[in-house]
Amino acid sequence: MAEQQVDVIVVGAGMVGLAGALKIKRACPEYRVALVAPLEQAPAEALFDPRVVALTQASRALLEELNVWDALVTERVCPYQHMHVWDGEGSGSIDFDSVALGAEALGYIVENRLIVRYLTRELERSGVIRYEAEASALLSLGSHVGGVALEGGLALRAPVTLAADGSRSRLRDWAGLAVREWSYGQTAIVTSVRTELSHGFAARQRFMQSGPLAFLPLRESDCDSTPRHCSIVWSADQALADELMALDEGVFAERLAAAFEHRLGAVEWVAERYPLALYQRHARAYVRPGFALLGDAAHSIHPLAGQGVNLGFLDVVSLARELARARQRQVPLEDVATLRRYERERMGHNLTMMATMEGFKRLFGARSLPALLLRNRGMSAVNNLPALKTVLAKEAMGLSL
Repeated sequence: MAEQQVDVIVVGAGMVGLAGALKIKRACPEYRVALVAPLEQAPAEALFDPRVVALTQASRALLEELNVWDALVTERVCPYQHMHVWDGEGSGSIDFDSVALGAEALGYIVENRLIVRYLTRELERSGVIRYEAEASALLSLGSHVGGVALEGGLALRAPVTLAADGSRSRLRDWAGLAVREWSYGQTAIVTSVRTELSHGFAARQRFMQSGPLAFLPLRESDCDSTPRHCSIVWSADQALADELMALDEGVFAERLAAAFEHRLGAVEWVAERYPLALYQRHARAYVRPGFALLGDAAHSIHPLAGQGVNLGFLDVVSLARELARARQRQVPLEDVATLRRYERERMGHNLTMMATMEGFKRLFGARSLPALLLRNRGMSAVNNLPALKTVLAKEAMGLSL
């Protein structure tokens, strides 16, 4: 088997994998960084990608550093200055406003495919070596992971191998890192819609016992001054999700508008719908000698707060910082203490976020009267405490990290 030697291998060419390879190369320019992932044929593009992310200010800062933010803004980014969250089973609600926080925006809705497109373009001129092949196995070097075998017969060796290959990570399984996993018994229906009324650059979410429904603002271009397109994420108990997926477009649009209490009037158009089964997964360990997990390979959470890729980008920043620190101190790349520091920093924060989202999901899914009173009084109390609301908003924006 032919062999090639590099310093760091990143497996996976999603948003986190691409950002990870670019960030590490930027932090440690003398390292030979390799990205392993086959080229995927781009699907026919709809008006909007049904998969979007709500990027925080911290994620924007990373994309600015990686020289892709300006290109994204030129093509299509929808900032939102307002957020309204309410209990569909009661009267509680919370409102956030970027002006009150002294921020340009609370966040930015961006289509996944655009982020991947511009990260890929930047990768091509970054000096990162791309291997357009599947990883077929992990390679060992004593007790350490020593690289990956590629389909086609190449052994790619490195002191550090990073798995960014998603929530069902094969590399994580090959490395023997156990995962805690459970199903929410829900499916998220994602699609794009056009509404009767303009969304006014506000993100809105209604919590229901059957699951949350989010309308996230989109716009076709900077000239779109009264935008009426939204990306929706409707997380529903499995039976309801199956029923909704079986409806024709017109009936689904009526059900959707009603579930959203007609806050944006009628739903006039619905793109193709996609169902995503919802699970929570968390690796019991993120690292072993010579190996670490990034993004969804380490953790995946309920989409109700839209924090998944933002957590992955924070993983990228943390790991690149630790690798750069080790380089400055002339610590060998294979020293596992570097990866352990990354694990300690990120695991605590990720677990806190996952526990918070699980608590929200359980609280708003509860059907008892005491739970209903608790969450409505709690939301109203938070909404009337500007200092606490500011802390919560800044945490969600990534400004307190």
